[in-house]
Amino acid sequence: LMPTGGGKSICYQLPSVILPGLTVVISPLIALMKDQVQALVANGIPAAFLNSSLSHQQEQNVLQKIKAGEYNLLYVAPERVMLGDFLDLMTTIEISLFAVDEAHCVSTWGHHFRPDYKKLSIIKSLFPHKPVMALTATADRTVRQDIGEMLQLTDPSLFVSSFDRPNLSLAVLPGQKKWGQLIRIVQKYPQESGIIYCASRKGTEQVAAKLQQVGIVAKPYHAGLDAELRSSTQDDFIQGKTHVVCATIAFGMGIDKADIRYIVHYNMPGNVESLYQEIGRGGRDGLPAETILFYSYRDVQTHLDFIEEVEDAAYRNILEAKLKRMQEYAEAQVCRRKILLSYFSENPGADCGNCDVCSNPPGYFDGSIEAQKAISAIARSGEQLALTTLVDVLKAHYSQAVKENMWHQLKTFGKGREHTNFAWQLYLQQMIQQGLFEIDYKDDSHLKLNELSKEVLNGRPVRLVDFDTIKKRQLEQKEKAKVKVKKAVLPEFTGPLDEVLLESLKQLRREMAHEIGKPPYMIFSDVSLRDMAMKKPQNIADFLTINGVGEYKANRYGERFLNAIKKP
Repeated sequence: LMPTGGGKSICYQLPSVILPGLTVVISPLIALMKDQVQALVANGIPAAFLNSSLSHQQEQNVLQKIKAGEYNLLYVAPERVMLGDFLDLMTTIEISLFAVDEAHCVSTWGHHFRPDYKKLSIIKSLFPHKPVMALTATADRTVRQDIGEMLQLTDPSLFVSSFDRPNLSLAVLPGQKKWGQLIRIVQKYPQESGIIYCASRKGTEQVAAKLQQVGIVAKPYHAGLDAELRSSTQDDFIQGKTHVVCATIAFGMGIDKADIRYIVHYNMPGNVESLYQEIGRGGRDGLPAETILFYSYRDVQTHLDFIEEVEDAAYRNILEAKLKRMQEYAEAQVCRRKILLSYFSENPGADCGNCDVCSNPPGYFDGSIEAQKAISAIARSGEQLALTTLVDVLKAHYSQAVKENMWHQLKTFGKGREHTNFAWQLYLQQMIQQGLFEIDYKDDSHLKLNELSKEVLNGRPVRLVDFDTIKKRQLEQKEKAKVKVKKAVLPEFTGPLDEVLLESLKQLRREMAHEIGKPPYMIFSDVSLRDMAMKKPQNIADFLTINGVGEYKANRYGERFLNAIKKP
């Protein structure tokens, strides 16, 4: 489990180079396959993909080379895996590893659902002695458990990287008067790349058209467009010819473009997983990127209308609960990064200082006693309380659930009479957002304790936003038109930056990219160019010390870049 842009790909790319045989990566993302194969080949690693974008002849060529053992790594769509001839072929060649990417798709509770992912347990049946890894950027505790069970992994090791992306600033803006705010955001980044996510196909076309009218190079992207047009839009965006893509969630998954400087959600996503996945496409080069969510209740109602059409009652309840968490994020009065990290069961630590709440902090009070009362009630109930029932216990309400489970006999019953029902709901939301306890969606949304819960009971202080401040800020939010967000700190480089040389290196990169027909970032990233413009290497040995430069790229591109650096 690693955040978007955190380096999941290296977990299977490196073994494909070291181990004998073929590494098979199962992925739903055609864009990712294309981009990563291009990048691997550009680094001298033999790789290919099999998916619906290939012609029959192209597919046959790939299959012939697989049989001849010419590839280290193969990307394949889950639907292609399930075709009988593919698995038959795999049994005849040497396999080093199977990797299931975007593994949250396996889970019934995951925020995406691909039927063929549910059948991937066949891999362990056919290849019981081959290693299988599952990778995802968005899996809460319930989804993690599902992934292991659905893939039939036996006592799998679990590796969880930090989900924190400190270079991403986080902000929520009111959904009223969006257009003026959007123009200001886009105009802050002339000639830079950005993605604007819209809820509907029509919305992507309307926003793109309005941006074009004010001279911004923008294009729409959605599943209803011609496949060739979608492909050209994606290529133009990667090449930097199109600066802004206005897209539905069909765009961006797996796009290996490192220099996206801002992500805007013109409409609110239906769950925190989607938000996190989509903002994660910004700033993958480690440089600052801005993420903005426009929030209005109209978006909440749109999602609720969609959820009502879901036939499976259990799944419908899950979707409603996750939408509520997304709404709480949008309305939150606590550090937004804390909310994202705690959602994925990571202890968030201190406030981030790089979100709109941290930039404009509310009034707080010491809520340690309130948190201890809540945690104690959860513990004494055997972790069987849902959020509303916890309020009933704290407020001494003899609700149906309280009477049926005899929870009026708990020592914590009625210990929260000093606060109103509404105040307790707001405080408990903050506690969940800070990761003091968690919601188990698979167990009727009962509240579950964690390590942080124990620390609070043992005296760890808890800070909550006071009720009066929340009411005041809710009124301010309706009138607020713009939010200042603290800039992220650039990665450290050595020496002063030569801006003239940096622009010269970018121009050279563009020329070379045009010559070889590849995106500029596949030659060198912006981070590499900044390092060159600071260190000014004078020979290949120096050039190899530059961030992102290995022997293959040094041999292929080093001479021309060194000449540009030495040029008076």
